[in-house]
Amino acid sequence: MRFTDLAQVVSENLLAHRLRAALTIIGITIGIAAVIAVVAIGQGGQAVIISQLESQGSSRYFEVTVDVMRGEAPTSDTFRLQDATLIKELSPAVERMAPLSYASMIDVRRPHSGGKPLLSQLYGTTPDLIYALNMKVEKGRFLSNIDVDAHARVAVLDAELAKELFPDTDPLGKQIFIQDVAATVIGVMQKPPSSILSMMNQTVYLPITFAQEILNSRVIFQLCGVAVSKEALPQAIEDSLKIIRKRHPASGVHYVGNSMEQQLSVVSKVTSVMTLIIGAIAGIALLVGGVGVMNIMLVAVTERTREIGLLMALGARRKDILQQFLFEAVALCLIGGALGVIIGAGGAVAVALLAHWPPLISFWTILLAFGFSACVGLFFGLYPASRAAALSPAEALRQL
Repeated sequence: MRFTDLAQVVSENLLAHRLRAALTIIGITIGIAAVIAVVAIGQGGQAVIISQLESQGSSRYFEVTVDVMRGEAPTSDTFRLQDATLIKELSPAVERMAPLSYASMIDVRRPHSGGKPLLSQLYGTTPDLIYALNMKVEKGRFLSNIDVDAHARVAVLDAELAKELFPDTDPLGKQIFIQDVAATVIGVMQKPPSSILSMMNQTVYLPITFAQEILNSRVIFQLCGVAVSKEALPQAIEDSLKIIRKRHPASGVHYVGNSMEQQLSVVSKVTSVMTLIIGAIAGIALLVGGVGVMNIMLVAVTERTREIGLLMALGARRKDILQQFLFEAVALCLIGGALGVIIGAGGAVAVALLAHWPPLISFWTILLAFGFSACVGLFFGLYPASRAAALSPAEALRQL
């Protein structure tokens, strides 16, 4: 049978059963749309997360921590304030190094405000942190070494926390209470670009010596460093680990160093796995649509037994019958695939616009969707088509 004749017969059969064909196409459309939307949204989200993480730190950024993969946690003997200073002095590969203590759910409020305190993050650190994390000051200044040495009761607020605490006035020079300890606001950080990492907002930065007094703890969780160049990054990490291990031989923990590139690699792997898992779940809808195609085609074989018998009596070969039913199943899936691509891409664009990230719909994703829908048609249409082709002409003609 020629392709033009085959296409005409298939289109006539689909038009003759419009409702049934439409319902089958909807099942495939939903499956393809779900897969494309999930993959596109996942890839877009991954790109935004990586971009935001890159903006949170210098490309030369690295950190030294304990090995949390071993279940280890820092103690008051794990790091000391002098460690950061000594590493900068002893290693020519290290440009900046800031110790970091932090805590979550810390009460921050204005005096005599009468309202509920804000639950914020507290970072106790030194001036070098601003260079390590690519932060910028909008008003006032950041912490200084004098503040750290003097245990100064000063604080720097991020833009979100400053807005919440002082919505109608300039916060510089104003007093706040952190866990009922008074501090003077000396700076406000610049608001970062719109980001899905919004949980990093509402942070107060204190001199690490002052923070340790508030928290009543000498624990330093990590050291945040900056290498003199990207090429010197491995040497900076190696030198830092060597110095720390030598200074704390009896700490009982394993020290590890991670660069920004390594952290981004881990995030990329995690988000890729999550996208794959969610995409596989969305693919179940496509599988259900494929089962619907098989059911509809089996019904069609039963209803058109007389037609099959007449075609065979007129000289149609089993191959022609097989091609007709198989092509019909593939046509249903391809139409559903095309609609699914449009709906899935539209949904991904809509979500991306609402979330303020770029929709990543690649040509290969669309090609894969079309190819997969064709494969669904072939796979789920093969059995009904083979049943139609296997009908005995004599048995089929008895239905006339």
